[in-house]
Amino acid sequence: MEISKEQFKKEYNRALTSLYATEVHDLTPLEQYITLGSVVKEYTAQNWMQTKREYQQNQAKQVYYFSIEFLPGKLLKSNLLNLGILDTVREGLADLGVDFTHLEEVESDQGLGNGGLGRLAACFMDSMATCDVPGNGNGIRYRHGLFRQKFVNGYQVELPDNWLRHENVWETRRENKAETVRFYGQVHLEENEEGQIVPTYRNTQDVLAVPYDTAMTGYENDTVNNLRLWSAEIPASAEVDYSSEGMRKSIHNISDMLYPDDSSYDGRMLRLKQEYFFVSAGVQSILRYYRKLGVPMEHLAENISIHINDTHPTMCIPELMRLLLDEEGLTWEAAWAITMKTCSYTNHTIMAEALEKWPEHMVAELVPRIYQIICEINRRHIESMTLLYGAQFTWRTSIIQDGIIHMAHLAIIGSHSINGVAKLHTEILKEKALHDFYLAFPARFNNKTNGITHRRWLLLSNEGLSDLISDYIGTEWKKKPNELYLLKAFKEDSVLLDKLEQVKLDNKMRLAEYVKETMGIEIDPHAVFDVQIKRLHAYKRQLLNVLHILSLYLKLKEGPTPEQEMVPRVFIFGAKAAPSYSYAKEIIKLINAVADLINNDTSINNKIKVVFVENYGVTLAEKIIPAADISEQISLVTKEASGTSNMKLMLNGAITLATLDGANVEIRDKVGDENMLLFGMQEAELYHFYDSHSYHSHDIYNHNPRLKRCLDALVDGTIPNIEAEGQEIFDSLLKYNDEYFVLKDYDSYVAAQSRIDSLYTDRKKWNQMSLLNIAHAGEFSSDYTIMHYADEIWNVHHNKNL
Repeated sequence: MEISKEQFKKEYNRALTSLYATEVHDLTPLEQYITLGSVVKEYTAQNWMQTKREYQQNQAKQVYYFSIEFLPGKLLKSNLLNLGILDTVREGLADLGVDFTHLEEVESDQGLGNGGLGRLAACFMDSMATCDVPGNGNGIRYRHGLFRQKFVNGYQVELPDNWLRHENVWETRRENKAETVRFYGQVHLEENEEGQIVPTYRNTQDVLAVPYDTAMTGYENDTVNNLRLWSAEIPASAEVDYSSEGMRKSIHNISDMLYPDDSSYDGRMLRLKQEYFFVSAGVQSILRYYRKLGVPMEHLAENISIHINDTHPTMCIPELMRLLLDEEGLTWEAAWAITMKTCSYTNHTIMAEALEKWPEHMVAELVPRIYQIICEINRRHIESMTLLYGAQFTWRTSIIQDGIIHMAHLAIIGSHSINGVAKLHTEILKEKALHDFYLAFPARFNNKTNGITHRRWLLLSNEGLSDLISDYIGTEWKKKPNELYLLKAFKEDSVLLDKLEQVKLDNKMRLAEYVKETMGIEIDPHAVFDVQIKRLHAYKRQLLNVLHILSLYLKLKEGPTPEQEMVPRVFIFGAKAAPSYSYAKEIIKLINAVADLINNDTSINNKIKVVFVENYGVTLAEKIIPAADISEQISLVTKEASGTSNMKLMLNGAITLATLDGANVEIRDKVGDENMLLFGMQEAELYHFYDSHSYHSHDIYNHNPRLKRCLDALVDGTIPNIEAEGQEIFDSLLKYNDEYFVLKDYDSYVAAQSRIDSLYTDRKKWNQMSLLNIAHAGEFSSDYTIMHYADEIWNVHHNKNL
């Protein structure tokens, strides 16, 4: 948009007078931020209205992206960038005596997601708007995020993440768009006056789903899409008595917290309730919109695409069937054909525990009509598949097995498209994890490698690098990120390489200052910043990283060796463990204990420092990623579906230290082995161990003195204050045979790490590797991912000029 600095200042002053009836210097930073947010929201409003109007008038096919998580981060700077007025606003605020950076700090990270799943959904919302894809997000407006992480004596402690304690200036409550969601009760199929069999509900608990809409602005275009998040409230007029505190709390809890503790029956029931809540509200809302178009229901799939992001929203399928059968009066065959054409599903994992399963009795109790429909979908599936493939094959693909409902099976059977999120992941789905389904429905399976929005992860978080790139290749790459490839032409340009090194050093100095201010740890910006930032899970192998750190430390303590001439290293972790995941929390304690040991040992002359930042999230990532030299992507091969931190760190010039897992394979295909640090088993070797049961971690322990010394340190008192945790981790690796092959990959990992010293001291070589990683990172933009979804799954319009 076009706006002058003077015009902005007038509108800002007008807004603060309207909101607070005072002068700008009398406002707190929070009030200044709220004032600015209201102005920016007003700038967006006209395009938001116009976009919705055009979609409806043109009957544009729209995508509805259902996800249990969205993790957009802070929206102020992002909205200003996309509107094209970031510099204008900064300068205007400076004229008014307002420091824009203080306003950035006031804004809360939206507590709507946990990790990669939610961040991917947010990147997709940004890219859909930028690519002119008619797209909508659908999720839950959690009052509290996952949790706010604190470390107390090295242990993770979970505190409430009350991100909505201040006004969320970006959302708009749409009470007139509320929907009613039914839980519990009894459902009987009875004949009505017209002779039709229809469901009759009795004794249901009704919940009002109130939508809060947030504008998703496209980058320097006029498209503004919608993210709709649902809040659970008590219906204004209800037949059931909602006066009891328990009843009111049960409704309040539905949208209170992301991922409530599911270690109890009540916790699992609440998670199931959350899933049906946002699915039912969202699908009802879609049909409400669709009816306004005046198009026959039989053409729904030509106008609407419902995308199921992971298994959490799988009840979209039976809920759409419910509405088509019960409210629209369609036959089963017609409703099923429409549902399959409308719904598509992204699988994000092969991990058994992440492929959701629900006991039949829980689903039958909570959503009895949905349970009836799932049973009928399964009955018909079994009937048709048995004729083709026989009973044994059919049972393996059944939705219901031994009293358990497999949500991934339901998602596959009820969708026209099933995609993995990296080439390796998709091949594993087809050949291993979902092989029977692939044999039955080969045309439905496809790959869509994940992507990231370079606007958030380069233009916003690393302005120095963004400006440097534009100085050399112009600004067209901001809209066409694959043009970062032009940087390859400057591989031998020593001036650019020196400037690239200076940008990285500046970012490292800023991070070092933050770490000193918040943690009291002094780190050397000239050291190698080795970064592992991701959810804490055993398969991501933060444990392998910390064992190597411990190994380096023990070598330094042994006395003068060539390794004492190593380049100083700063190992940076950011991770949360799920509250009920005790093993992950033990690893957090171990990392913090090793950090205390190393950071307070003056005898090693600051050769190693370990930093574990608290409460890792989007805003912290924006500080850490631009400063990273090494990107740790060390999951056990086949376990990480894709990864996106690998792409973000690559985009900012970090060198990837990785197994050939997930999208690391495709990064290698782009940059080449020589511009990464690869290690570890490959897929075939891992599956050989699985098939032969020939892996014995004790053999490695007994024949590798360096590794044995590290493992013994877990239990012999070398590391203070980890008696219980050290023993548990030691036992997991030896007594329980090292489920994620940490010991098997240890030597290979150490060898890859040892290459860093020589590479890093060759500054030209290192900077060339960094430049080439940046040059190839544009190909992992979520803009291109979304265009592939639009063309190959959703069949919707998009801007083909990007």
